[in-house]
Amino acid sequence: MVVLSKPEHFPFLRNCNANDLLYEIPLIDLSKPESKTGIVKACEDFGFFKVVNHGVPMEFIRRLESQAVEFFSLPLSEKEKAGPASPLGYGHKRIGRSGDMGWVEYLLLTTDPDFISRKMSSIFGESENTDKLRIAFSEYISAVKKMACEILELMAEGLTIQPRNVFSKLLMDEESDSMVRLNHYPPCQELEMDLVGNGNGTENGNGNGNRNNKRKGNVIGFGEHTDPQIISVQRSNNTTGLQISLRDGSWISVPPDQDSFFINVGDSLQVMTNRRFQSVRHRVITNSAKSRVSMIYFGGPPLCEKIAPLPCLTDGEESLYKEFTWFEFKNFVYNSKLADNRLGNFEKFAP
Repeated sequence: MVVLSKPEHFPFLRNCNANDLLYEIPLIDLSKPESKTGIVKACEDFGFFKVVNHGVPMEFIRRLESQAVEFFSLPLSEKEKAGPASPLGYGHKRIGRSGDMGWVEYLLLTTDPDFISRKMSSIFGESENTDKLRIAFSEYISAVKKMACEILELMAEGLTIQPRNVFSKLLMDEESDSMVRLNHYPPCQELEMDLVGNGNGTENGNGNGNRNNKRKGNVIGFGEHTDPQIISVQRSNNTTGLQISLRDGSWISVPPDQDSFFINVGDSLQVMTNRRFQSVRHRVITNSAKSRVSMIYFGGPPLCEKIAPLPCLTDGEESLYKEFTWFEFKNFVYNSKLADNRLGNFEKFAP
């Protein structure tokens, strides 16, 4: 596994107590006729929900996760053959172009099979390992994309929008700018930090702080942000860490479920629904001695696609956003900080 620097070089949360008792993550059973209603409500209230009976074969999930674990277990020098992430490829610690740091290593790829094959070949050459990873990605992406399109069509039905594929057609387009990301959060056992010399510790006769006065905290694996695309589909192994922000700004932890998927409303969908759906702020914290591996599919539109509120959802209401292309917004996002309000620059009326 990759060797990271000591945690104190990374963002750190003291006394991070997410409120897990008052809220439950919305659960959507895609096999139920009423799922479209539940999806709309979850997108309005949370911008986030969990799906079961999703139709993605478990062998596809297990196969890609197994391949991900093997990849992240390689020596750093081997993994770096697929990097540096700019933004695509292999990266560790540094997230994006603006100085964000995290207790994470990752592999970010487009969903184009040829691109994936080239990246895998840069590590393994023309070998059986390249074929295994390529096939695992291909199977997984195809199945998850199909599920994402089904969810987007149920959203359209729930909003009584015609045509039914108004959102999903953007993912189905041959020029769709969708991506897949594998994240690995290595174990982080140095989660206690001494509070010395800041009023919380006491000085002894030797000038040393009281080492018994400690406060537990959490290292940030991936800092708080929203996803810029239309929709994100994620899952992880059975390890905690993912948290989402509620509308009041408080945070709740998402219980892990390695057999289900979690859906994020993205910034582009927030614009298209004229803020009826709001993208969810989320983050990952490293708070255990167990590795966390996650797999995320980001459903994005073609680069030239114009993003704006749908006229059928602004009937009688003011459009809240300026029209922009996905290419413009994507470039803006990649040059901003993770925690920035990326859509603020595209609002018609500044808050």
